[in-house]
Amino acid sequence: MELLQAILQRRSCRAFRDDPVDPATVEELLRRAGRAPSALNLQPWEITVVMGRELERLRRRLLQARSERAVSCSPGSRRPLPEVFQQRRRASFAPLAELLSQQEMDVNAFVEEGSCRFYGAPVALILGMDGAFSSQRLLCLGIFLGYLLLAAEDLGLATCPVGLVTSYADEIKEFLNIPEEKEVVLGVAVGFRDETSPLDRFRTPREPLDRFVRWYV
Repeated sequence: MELLQAILQRRSCRAFRDDPVDPATVEELLRRAGRAPSALNLQPWEITVVMGRELERLRRRLLQARSERAVSCSPGSRRPLPEVFQQRRRASFAPLAELLSQQEMDVNAFVEEGSCRFYGAPVALILGMDGAFSSQRLLCLGIFLGYLLLAAEDLGLATCPVGLVTSYADEIKEFLNIPEEKEVVLGVAVGFRDETSPLDRFRTPREPLDRFVRWYV
C-alpha cells in the first residue's frame, strides 16, 4: 500500500470482527513500528500484547473496575479548553452520538465501556515506558504510535488508540504483571474492521491548514 493511501484511508475503528489475528502478523506489525525514530535511539517503548483468553479476562477486569469507579471520557486538559477545541470535540462526536441514539445508546457510556472492551478487537496492545524517563519521552511513544497505526493499515488491520484505559493503570499492571516502576501510557485495539456495522461509517472531520498552521516567510 502506498504511504499516502494509508494516511488518507486510516481511521479509528470502534467495530471489530471476531476473527483472530495471526500472532506472526502482530509480530510483523510491531517490528515495523519499532523502526520509529527516538531521541538518542533510546527506543523507550515497551509493548504488552494481550490476545485470546487473557484478553477476555482483562476485559472483565476493566469492566469491573469501571463499575466500581467509572471514569468519564475527557480530553485530559490542564485548564478549561478554549472554545475552538470544544467545538472540534462536539463536531467529532455529534455523528457518533446520532448513530448511537438510533440504537438507544449513550455516547459517553459507549466510549467508556467500549474502551474497557477494546471495542471487541481480538488484540490489545498496552504501550508503556519506564518511569525513569521524563514526560518528554512520551514524544517518542507518539512517533512509535504513528508508525504503528500506518503499518497496521498496510497489513490490512484496523486500529483504535484507547486512552481511557490508562485511568485503570493499576488494574492493568496488576493483571499483566507489569512492574510498578513502569508506566501505562496507552492502549491500542487491533483487529479486522466490521464493515457491516454502522459505526464503521463514522469518520471524524479534519481542520483546514489555516486553522492550525502559521507561516513566516
